[in-house]
Amino acid sequence: MTDPVSRTILLLDIERFSDRDDVEQAYLRRMLHDITDRTLDGAGIDETRRLRADRGDAVMELIDANAPVTALLRALLNDVPAHLRTVNRMASSSAQIRLRGVLATGYVAVDKDGGWVGSDLNHACRLLDAGLLRDALRERPDDFALCVSDGLYLGVVRHDHAGVPADAFHPVTVDSKNGPLKAWLHGPLPGGAATPHQEDHGDTGAGEAPGGSGDRPAPRVPPQGRPAPAGSGGAPAPGPVINIHGGTFSGGLIGGAQYGGISGGHFSGDVFLGEGGGDRERGERP
Repeated sequence: MTDPVSRTILLLDIERFSDRDDVEQAYLRRMLHDITDRTLDGAGIDETRRLRADRGDAVMELIDANAPVTALLRALLNDVPAHLRTVNRMASSSAQIRLRGVLATGYVAVDKDGGWVGSDLNHACRLLDAGLLRDALRERPDDFALCVSDGLYLGVVRHDHAGVPADAFHPVTVDSKNGPLKAWLHGPLPGGAATPHQEDHGDTGAGEAPGGSGDRPAPRVPPQGRPAPAGSGGAPAPGPVINIHGGTFSGGLIGGAQYGGISGGHFSGDVFLGEGGGDRERGERP
């Protein structure tokens, strides 16, 4: 077995392959290989920089780590949907081809029989087989759903390179027999679900409560009105609301019915609010 070397890992799989008859499967395999070759050639990755394993309904590509990953991502996001549209518009309903894709990075070794070995490769295969990615493809109108590994997102995607919009990828956690795997799904989450988890890889403090650490909610602002009595849990006391427009006053306030507002000027002394006729204000106004 060779020593493990760093590779870019590309996996592409045909949806509902086993539902087709032998003739349709043979056709779909030709289309898969053709689309894969066109996409990699368009990204500037020729046959000398990649190694392919055929899995019947899928292909696995080990790509030279020095090949441009941003160019490959742009080709996956733009060229693959375009190639699929071209093929499917001329194909019968039973020969439509739809693809799930995974792009990852990691270390892979090749044994003496040509077999591939590596935990990073295993994780990429788990992502390709995840129910979440299958669900996402069922809802996609462009016949393609792509997921990237957490390592590839951190190293490339999050930097928002031209043609690879970081905000188009959403964090997901995929359950597998090897435990939960973090990944990033391109496009909307299936079923309109909320983002399973959100990670902030920067230090902008986005999403934090004003004046807070992000670990606690924003402080509650009580509704305008009379002060909340002790033990009320912050709820305002029943009764009138006093609106003071452009003025201030000092001294005490004695409650009652309030009709109208107090506006303008400066007030000193006590302000009395009565229930009916009689004085509603007592004080001195300069």
